Amino acid sequence: MRRAVFDRLRICATTPQLQAHKQLLGTQTLQQQQAALQQSLNEQENAQKEPALTPLQHPDYFGLHKIISIKELFDARVHLGHKEGLLNMHMRPYIFGSRLGCHIIDLNQTVLHLFRALNVVAHVAYRDGLILFVSRNPQMAHLIENTAKECQEFAHTRNWPQGLLTNSVRQFGTETRLPDCIVLLSTLDTVFEQHMAIVESSKVLIPTVAIVDTNCDPTLVTYPVPGNDDTHSSVQLYCRLFKEAIMRGKARRKQDGVESQDGVES
Repeated sequence: MRRAVFDRLRICATTPQLQAHKQLLGTQTLQQQQAALQQSLNEQENAQKEPALTPLQHPDYFGLHKIISIKELFDARVHLGHKEGLLNMHMRPYIFGSRLGCHIIDLNQTVLHLFRALNVVAHVAYRDGLILFVSRNPQMAHLIENTAKECQEFAHTRNWPQGLLTNSVRQFGTETRLPDCIVLLSTLDTVFEQHMAIVESSKVLIPTVAIVDTNCDPTLVTYPVPGNDDTHSSVQLYCRLFKEAIMRGKARRKQDGVESQDGVES
């Protein structure tokens, strides 16, 4: 009885209809595998065709948004401006209001402008550019010089000779490389006079990043940052942020192996 059942199963397994069904299933499986392989190849080709974002196309290549916060700016008294009678008309869009006769700077705008300024400075450091810190405030001179020294850049906190940038060949007696970016922690040379570095840098097309208080003129500054430039805590915060941006740019340059302007790979 059992042998008869096994014989029938063997006969059914060798019938032409069953063999044709097996071939059809094998063909469908092979076609599915080929289709999946072709799809994966197409995805790889599309991924190769899509260009990667360059550092300039990336909105935040150095992750600088993590080091800026409105609370930190408020604690450093960045929002405190000068008295209402000292207001420069070009600074009116950055004013939040006034209290006790003094203007209050809008920190929401300060955060946006400060992020853009830090991003520019980081990109200049990423391309091995020269960054010059400038200020005429004698109380902040030591802090600014130490900041420039720590990030291996340059600082000028003394009297600015006329023609230092526009007439550098005659000033130094030879052809000198000018800075690629100037960071001004204060845009005023005296109480009412604008710093000569802003005027000369605009003439020789050097981009400037400057902290502009309510009594300053931001029209000639390439990247103005509205904020208090008199308090030690605020200037200390600016120095720390600019130093962090420069160090991140240099570290990313070494990580990516970007060549410097002299053609030497970092």
